[in-house]
Amino acid sequence: MTEKNERRLFGRQRRANVEGGREKSYRVYVTAEEDVQLRARAVVADVTVPRLLFESAMNANIETTTDRQGAIAELFVVTRLMANVSNNVNQLAKFANTEGAFPDTAAAVVAEYRALAVKVEDVIDRLAES
Repeated sequence: MTEKNERRLFGRQRRANVEGGREKSYRVYVTAEEDVQLRARAVVADVTVPRLLFESAMNANIETTTDRQGAIAELFVVTRLMANVSNNVNQLAKFANTEGAFPDTAAAVVAEYRALAVKVEDVIDRLAES
């Protein structure tokens, strides 16, 4: 079996034809450097550049730079809140050491810390998926 026949059996470079054809097309202008990058990515993916662009655009997991910057900003906010809670925990520990008893408000601080830890994990997971 030739390489061309194997490609048709195990995957196409082109998208399958549709009845009536495709009516809409888009034109994208790129620099020479961007063209080199697109062609290299297409070779690695074993698809054409138009198919690479189409599949990338239609990917449900697409993330923009704005999305990523928003997640990072959220992570900074949550990190600051965790620093505040950490300070509260230190104050509770000092109180417990001097008084010999843990204050009633300690449970609320621990619950707040756990909630913030979950937020941090969520943001990290979102960043890791991108």
